[in-house]
Amino acid sequence: MIILHIEHTVSNFDAWKTSFDGYEEFRQKSGVRCYRVSRPVNNPNFAMIDLEFDSLNEAETLLAGVQQVWQRVGGTLMHSPQWRISEVVEAQAVPG
Repeated sequence: MIILHIEHTVSNFDAWKTSFDGYEEFRQKSGVRCYRVSRPVNNPNFAMIDLEFDSLNEAETLLAGVQQVWQRVGGTLMHSPQWRISEVVEAQAVPG
C-alpha cells in the first residue's frame, strides 16, 4: 500500500474542508482507496491528509493533479503545502 501524506496551513478549516469535499469524484477516479483528514488539537488551521493507493503511479498522478489545484488556491484557502509518499511496510490491528 502507498500513502500520500499532505499537510499545510489553512486560512479557514471549514472553507478548506468544503473545497476538499468537492474533489471526492477526482479522488475516486485517481485510485484513492481510503483517506484520513486530521488536524492538530492545538492548531485548527492546519490540515493533514493521508490518502491510500494500491500503486505509486496512482499516488504520483493524484499529486500532480493536486499541485495544479494548489496553483489556483495557494495563498487563499491553503499555504505552504508539503507532501511525502511512503510505502506501508507493516500494518496490524491491535486486539482488544
